[in-house]
Amino acid sequence: MTTTLITGANKGLGQETARRLRHLGHTVWVAGRDPGRVRAAAERLDARPLVLDVTDDASVAAAAAVVEAGGGLDVLVNNAGIELRGDGNRIIGPAEATADHMRDMFETNVFGLVRVTHAFLPLLSRSTAPVVVNVSSGLASLTRLTAAGTPTFHYPGVAYPASKAAVNVVTVQFAKAFPGMRINAVEPGYTATDLNGNTGIQTVEQGAEIIVRMACVGPDGPTGAYVDASGPLPW
Repeated sequence: MTTTLITGANKGLGQETARRLRHLGHTVWVAGRDPGRVRAAAERLDARPLVLDVTDDASVAAAAAVVEAGGGLDVLVNNAGIELRGDGNRIIGPAEATADHMRDMFETNVFGLVRVTHAFLPLLSRSTAPVVVNVSSGLASLTRLTAAGTPTFHYPGVAYPASKAAVNVVTVQFAKAFPGMRINAVEPGYTATDLNGNTGIQTVEQGAEIIVRMACVGPDGPTGAYVDASGPLPW
């Protein structure tokens, strides 16, 4: 039986990923900050609830202890993330971006991901087929950001792409450091979720496809990769 933990799993892509992996037979920990929402999501999905705030050391440590007592971990999906738009769902561009805005974005998207991964590494190392999936973005691709005339090129924000580019670097370096694990970054596509004010053009069912696929890779699968549903992406 494969045991999987998904952060930010009480809604959106995280919840759909949890639903799909439960259907595939995984034991799933539905992790999130709000106890009520986490319990409700776990009940809907026949999963295990786990209160976990990726920005809080004590919360993450307590969650790791609960999962260890529950039998260990095989797959970690780092899905929790924020975009922090302005009023009216306005993307904050370079003229308005501040150090505090950048710091807030990195606290969840990068530092939170590292905090959670670090805490669960001991459990993953005991698995016979450990997997880590980091939910990145197509906006993390410097190649795409500099390709004039494309939608990615015209995205005006700074903090969100920078944070996801950092996620890609973290993914590569962790993959090299832990060759026995499959550690990859995925781009789910522009999916309609609360993160973007539901402006995305994909459904959560479509967006979760690559997350689920990479959560199920075996010991001979790729590692240190950056992929979407169609295959490898340019860095």
